Amino acid sequence: MEVAEVLPEFADAFAFEEFNRMQREALPGLLESEDNVVASAPTASGKTALAELAICKALADDGTALFIAPLRALTNEKEDDWDRFEDLDYSVYVVTGERDLNPRRARRADILVMTPEKLDSATRKHDSRRYDFVTDIDVCVIDEVHLLDADRRGSVLEVTISRLRRLCDPRVVALSATMPNVDDVAAWLDAPEETTFEFGDEYRPVDLKSGVKTYTHGDNAFADKYRRLYRALDLAEPHLREDGQALVFVSSRQDTVQAAKKARDEIAERDIPMGARGDYDFHTDVKELDDATLRKSVLDGVAFHHAGLSKNDRDLVEEWFKEGHVELLFSTSTLAWGVNLPARCVVIRDTKYHDPLEGEVDMSPLDVLQMLGRAGRPGYDDVGYGWVVCDGSDADKYRRLLRDGKEIESRLAESLETHLNAEIAMETITDLEEVMDWLETTFYYVRGQSKPEAYDFPNLRERVRNCLEDLVGRGFVKMDADDLSIEPTARGKLASEYYLRLETAAGFAELCDRITGGETTLETSDILETVATAEEFDSVSARQSERDAINAVLVGQETDDLEAGQRKVLAILRGAADGSTPSELASDAWVIRRNATRLVSALGAFLDRFVGPHAANLARRVEARIENGVAEDAVGLTAIDGVGPGRASKLAREGLSAPGDIVDVGVEGLIDAGLSEGVAERVYEGAQSLPALEIDWGEFPETIATGENEVCEVTVRNVGEPARAGIRVTVNGVEMTSTNTYLRDTDTVPVGVFGADADELEYTVSVAFPEEPLVPIVSSRTVDVV
Repeated sequence: MEVAEVLPEFADAFAFEEFNRMQREALPGLLESEDNVVASAPTASGKTALAELAICKALADDGTALFIAPLRALTNEKEDDWDRFEDLDYSVYVVTGERDLNPRRARRADILVMTPEKLDSATRKHDSRRYDFVTDIDVCVIDEVHLLDADRRGSVLEVTISRLRRLCDPRVVALSATMPNVDDVAAWLDAPEETTFEFGDEYRPVDLKSGVKTYTHGDNAFADKYRRLYRALDLAEPHLREDGQALVFVSSRQDTVQAAKKARDEIAERDIPMGARGDYDFHTDVKELDDATLRKSVLDGVAFHHAGLSKNDRDLVEEWFKEGHVELLFSTSTLAWGVNLPARCVVIRDTKYHDPLEGEVDMSPLDVLQMLGRAGRPGYDDVGYGWVVCDGSDADKYRRLLRDGKEIESRLAESLETHLNAEIAMETITDLEEVMDWLETTFYYVRGQSKPEAYDFPNLRERVRNCLEDLVGRGFVKMDADDLSIEPTARGKLASEYYLRLETAAGFAELCDRITGGETTLETSDILETVATAEEFDSVSARQSERDAINAVLVGQETDDLEAGQRKVLAILRGAADGSTPSELASDAWVIRRNATRLVSALGAFLDRFVGPHAANLARRVEARIENGVAEDAVGLTAIDGVGPGRASKLAREGLSAPGDIVDVGVEGLIDAGLSEGVAERVYEGAQSLPALEIDWGEFPETIATGENEVCEVTVRNVGEPARAGIRVTVNGVEMTSTNTYLRDTDTVPVGVFGADADELEYTVSVAFPEEPLVPIVSSRTVDVV
């Protein structure tokens, strides 16, 4: 059955001309029905085409399609792959946390591509103009719906789909690798029997022979990696000698490079006939690679693939692997979920990996099955071979997994309070009965009916009540005396809006209480330590090799009450703020910094709401320092478009440390400071787009008699762009007045001058911008008491 025969107007949107057996059987359910669809099929059997069929039907009906990809890296691949739809004049728009959202483009898109996390965030804000596009979805395709069983991420997918169905009730098409309990997923999504498809291993294009191989475990983790590598090469060698290809999955980006280097030496030692050094044309093509190590490696038929490579290098490696130039490929697990890149032999060398936020963790069973599913090249092999290399103590666990598969479980119970708070914060739940109604829309409820004892289903209502009482007790939710109504608090709304774990939100609120209660004055160190001890970092561990570097960064600071992992996070944040992260901490620093900037931003929102603009401004400056690595006195420069960390530091060294300095010296002064004319013009223009203040004290007295008093007016004038500001007046360090205003042009602040029991009174006006990393503008006057 040819594509052009079934969908003539969309024939060019498919990468093939004819549907396979599995796709043909699913066609009627996808194209001739409006029902929800659940399809479970072996890896590499052509599930992507089912997604594209559902999308084509929605487009033909002038609808909007949403494709949920399991990983952020795959959203970008879909954008590239679906240029085919762009060529047919349909727009594809990727929405991720890494890109600035263009709401207009999202609103007008025909196909949206998002991760579960981004969709969760967007649906929480669906009633805002920025994210209202998520309420206009006609079909939602869930790629790899077995992600429901993933630790932490699974519950996000589950509640987000339930929420989306309540918001706009799209048709749902859920695709999955083989799973034993596909009927539970179908029941959750209300997919009837006619559109629930369970395609078994007989639909695999190539038979799979899989098994578990053990290795001799030693005391040295580094040496163990090489023991597993040699075991993996033992398994791959017979296939490499027969012109087959092998794909070896390892735990990290760095491991792909190191394993490829070691494998090249071992292949030469074993005299395995591989490589294309005699191929002149290929030798020329290899020069297109950006990575120097990869350039050397591919000529020996060995390559590595990970998300840190340039897109050019990843594309070339994939192309050369498909063409057979690369015979042995080392990759991280990302490749298993993305590109269809099968090999005759697949070996999982590492079943554990180091997560910067979680420490050493076991690879997900879903990842294991997904990776092994890449074994077998359609059209080339009759059988694919997949092997798990592990310690003997884990062997039975993986043998059971390969024999029985993995039932998909709900993970909602592990984070029920967080997700329930989010629903209450959106005011979709207003009483206990609505909580139960919400739960009935979840996979958790369906799975609980299938396994009532495992899910403690008979006590569900009591569990929910306890959960609500805990939310009330921690200040996230309000309930009336009769438990008839449920309302969110400001704390609960902020926790939901900023995607915080509730323990973290409680810690942020506790800091705000200490400040407003006068127990502490907010300092940069308070912000850094509060974020470093956030629950999001609860599993961070400090390796022995990192301890000296951590101690060096934190020398002279009181950190005895912090755990080792918390001290590591704090050291990374302090190093990042100073632009000098120790090399020993660099491997985990990127992930920790990225999460920390989000958390500092959230803490800033708490401070803004419960303390005031000056506290929020300090958090904003700390966030900018962590993100850019600039000195405290130059952080304001990062508010200027086009000024990054390098340029900010350069300008600061020339004595230009604030946007006002930039405006004062003008374009010529910036050129004198070392900027090119074009850059100088852009930076000057960017500085002018920020607020700029003048503080006029008017007829402010220089002296006042004891017992006398006089009310004066101080004018704060904004001669730059309007912005929200906090204006604070203090006398001898004690706050007199504080206002929160939107400063368009001028604001007048009354200041009372009182002849008190002091020889001298120092009055200070301070203006801070909570949404910009600008150093507060401060002006003072001294009055003598006579």
